[in-house]
Amino acid sequence: MKTKAAVLYEYGKPLVIDELEVASPKEKEVLIRNRAAGLCHTDLSVMNGAARISQIPCVPGHEGAGVIQEVGPGVTRVKPGDHVLLMWVPACGDCYYCLRGQPYLCAEKDKTRGGAMMDGTYRLRKGSQNIPSMMGVGCFSEYNVVTERNVLAIDRSIPFDIAAVVGCGVITGVGAVINKAKVRPGSSVAVVGAGGVGLNVIQGAILANATKILAIDILDNKLDLAKRFGATHVINASREDPLKKVMEITGGIGADYAFEVVGSAATTLTAYKLIRRGGSVVIVGIPGLDATLTLPLAEIPVMEKSILGSLYGSGDIRVELITLLELYKAGRIHLEELITKRYRLEEINAGFKDLEAGKNARGVIVYF
Repeated sequence: MKTKAAVLYEYGKPLVIDELEVASPKEKEVLIRNRAAGLCHTDLSVMNGAARISQIPCVPGHEGAGVIQEVGPGVTRVKPGDHVLLMWVPACGDCYYCLRGQPYLCAEKDKTRGGAMMDGTYRLRKGSQNIPSMMGVGCFSEYNVVTERNVLAIDRSIPFDIAAVVGCGVITGVGAVINKAKVRPGSSVAVVGAGGVGLNVIQGAILANATKILAIDILDNKLDLAKRFGATHVINASREDPLKKVMEITGGIGADYAFEVVGSAATTLTAYKLIRRGGSVVIVGIPGLDATLTLPLAEIPVMEKSILGSLYGSGDIRVELITLLELYKAGRIHLEELITKRYRLEEINAGFKDLEAGKNARGVIVYF
């Protein structure tokens, strides 16, 4: 069958809207009709060549939701007609990491990260050329084939655009707070970067009953949104010294936790400076592969400062996603406000320009 897709043919160049061939799903695979796909900084990093985690040409997009159209032999988790969200880690449940409660580190994800299926073959094609699906998902295509481990059946009452953003941005931000940092009630939390994931760190801090939530960014529109999402204090780092302000707000102690959600060495160093003795920095943003960080090493043992990494929410992915959707239905987390603009697939390059300009918390491609 044919599909319309946004294809990355060359790093640093706009995506090309092209018509591709989609093969039928093989064993343990499903054909999905994508209905919504989030525009994430990770996609942008792949597109500009900073994060070369996928072969090119490829179809980017890893934050999506849609409807199962067809299932291959041996599929038991879903059936045609099911509404699903996409997960970019196809956790196997049996490897070293999965058996230790770390499915987000599953060894199997390396097989599909570059864009191939589990068997090393491809399901998208342009003429005689295979077109990989970024991270095994490639949801910037109206139709695509993924493994059944990449999909989670969801309640039909959940809008597709909401489900899409929960599948990466929401779980990443909330999970970093709840599962990795394990923020304690009454804590102070600094969030460096108030974009889509940063807003969900704020939501996680509220769920954890933090009492001081300090959002730091250089754009006032993002800080205004951070206040609406529950930040108790906002700091524009282009006009104010974040360290001075955080110390002022915390009585000269520093933050209990700081979350870096930008993905740069400079902002990671800023986050490190904001924490108190015994505090923790959680690095959520993914920097370029060549990024390095220089720290005063003695402070780590002498002041008991901790530096942690958090990937994809650092929890049981399927359980966490179900929990987040229940919290959404109960009105405990705010997701409609997270989606600040919707685009057609043909407008995807404009959507990424808006992302680069800091105009959106989350832009979403909606397939009609």
